[in-house]
Amino acid sequence: MSYKNSKMRAKDIALIGLLSATITGGKLALSFIPNVEIVTLLFIIYANVFGIKRTFLVSLIFTTTEIFIYGFSTWLIVYYFVWPLLVVLSGTLGKKVKSEYGFAILGGIYGLGFGAFFAVAESFFYGWAYGITYWVRGLPFDIIHGVSNFILILILFKPLQKVISHQGKRIILD
Repeated sequence: MSYKNSKMRAKDIALIGLLSATITGGKLALSFIPNVEIVTLLFIIYANVFGIKRTFLVSLIFTTTEIFIYGFSTWLIVYYFVWPLLVVLSGTLGKKVKSEYGFAILGGIYGLGFGAFFAVAESFFYGWAYGITYWVRGLPFDIIHGVSNFILILILFKPLQKVISHQGKRIILD
């Protein structure tokens, strides 16, 4: 029986917990720099190395962990949507895109559009005028987010993917 068709094993559960912790730790480590994060990079790599199913679960655990750290608010709804969406896009594109440039473009666009996702959610709670104001006011941060995602992915994608893929395959197949 192939591993892909088998049920989740204890190793998978431990791996998902470890990957969730690395994303949370990575976000916290860079939290002193506004809108510069490695969450996007790690989700893209994890989706391509460990698959959409496992990484989708990682995104849900990461978001739930964020609630414990930052509290409950309207941003939560967006996080439960935006990170799983990135996982699905990354895992799907990973079969077609083999270059770090394609993933850097995805990360850059994702960072640029991040505020727009939140603006839509905020509009449901506080009205469209507030949502548009929220988005426009955050554009400088979205630009920083998009550019930093692009640069980080361009520089770190290949070396991190190589290490994570090598070590990850050993964990999965053992």
